[in-house]
Amino acid sequence: MSEFGRHESLLDSAASLDEGEIHMATPTSAVNWNAVIADPRFQSLHRKKQGFLTGLMIFSVAFYFLLPIGAAYFQDLFKVKVWGVVNFGLVFALSEFIVAWLVAFYYSRRAGAEFDRLAREIAADYETGKVPA
Repeated sequence: MSEFGRHESLLDSAASLDEGEIHMATPTSAVNWNAVIADPRFQSLHRKKQGFLTGLMIFSVAFYFLLPIGAAYFQDLFKVKVWGVVNFGLVFALSEFIVAWLVAFYYSRRAGAEFDRLAREIAADYETGKVPA
């Protein structure tokens, strides 16, 4: 089977995905992207997502910079022994990884519950021709 034929069969199988599964538009779809961008639903989705991501970014950057600020200006606190040779500074530094994973998990939950659903609705309307292009 040629490489091209293999891709055609993948595109055909992608068209038959169930609701809620990830899918991509085929290369032959004629979506007017300017109309999508001008759609008030898309603009609302973009504002919601941008606000959410901005808040997460501010929190993440603030939490990240607490480590060097704390190490520089609150040395007595960061030297407090928590368990054996493990001090508060080390625990706080390791918490950076935990917080990063929690932020990613929170984003994925919110995106899956709200942003992806809205994007699928908008995309479906344009791909099926329910919205004039």
